[in-house]
Amino acid sequence: MSTLNLIRLFFVFICMTLGYILGENPWFFSFLGGVIGVSIVIFETLARRISLKGLSAAVFGIILGLIVAQLFGNFLVLFKLPPETDYFLRAFFTLIFIYLGLTLGLKGKEEFHLVIPYVRFKREELREEPIVVDTSSIIDGRILDLVRTGFLEARLIVPRFVLKELQILADSTEHLKRQRGKRGIEVLHSLKKEHNVEVVISEQDFKELSSVDAKVVKLAKNLGTKVLTTDYNLNRLAQLEGVKVLNVNDLANALKPIFLPGEKISLRLIKEGKEPNQAVGYLEDGTMVVVENARWLIGKTVEVEVTSILQSPSGRIIFTRLLG
Repeated sequence: MSTLNLIRLFFVFICMTLGYILGENPWFFSFLGGVIGVSIVIFETLARRISLKGLSAAVFGIILGLIVAQLFGNFLVLFKLPPETDYFLRAFFTLIFIYLGLTLGLKGKEEFHLVIPYVRFKREELREEPIVVDTSSIIDGRILDLVRTGFLEARLIVPRFVLKELQILADSTEHLKRQRGKRGIEVLHSLKKEHNVEVVISEQDFKELSSVDAKVVKLAKNLGTKVLTTDYNLNRLAQLEGVKVLNVNDLANALKPIFLPGEKISLRLIKEGKEPNQAVGYLEDGTMVVVENARWLIGKTVEVEVTSILQSPSGRIIFTRLLG
């Protein structure tokens, strides 16, 4: 059980104890205190999904409704109505004006601003809706470009188990894995320096789950937020669990490719390809580049020309041929 759940349980226990001590009928008031405590905990849990701007607009609408109701009550004094009728009309129209103020405030929250001193509320809902970031999106590196161009402004939740996975990759004996791990750590350092986002390390872990992807989805589901990823399998898993996904590859599908046929690339060949005589290299963002008839050049840096690009939900593959 998490620390937050223990605090909630302790709060309900305190409410029940106070009801038992202060009530004339100890057991009844203890039960009533427990009901009140549970209701407050439920309200607190649901309130996390309400943005600060929406809450501010709702409060302003309620205050405005109360002010109009008070003015209406002062107007009723002129008619010298019987006390019971006057009380009924005040209560009835107070509820009406509160309802109208609340609904109008929420409907107009996009343009909500204080009349005095004419200051518009700063947008805070981006900070109120965190995004859980997985290992693949950090190593991919394009998240940094999205932040720097202003397309992504949010609180980025980086789980501790994702940091451990990056550290394991950075300490790997395999050159490619080591480079990917180091790149992911550098991307995180760069993100922490950006003003558009806030990088938060989450200590929540799920020991019963062995897969990092499953842990990422479980954390996002518990927080009621989205997952940022480039992993196709994690994307499918999150959709099955009802978790919204921001897939950088889906965004890339909607944009023009970085490279066009005929462009030149300088590339280090890492390993063999699936087809005979193919060699494979990787760009800095992890994009796979397949080079035809270059198996004998593995381990060297070569100049290649782009022939075609295959874009799929699992990522982008660039097909090339040797120059000369």
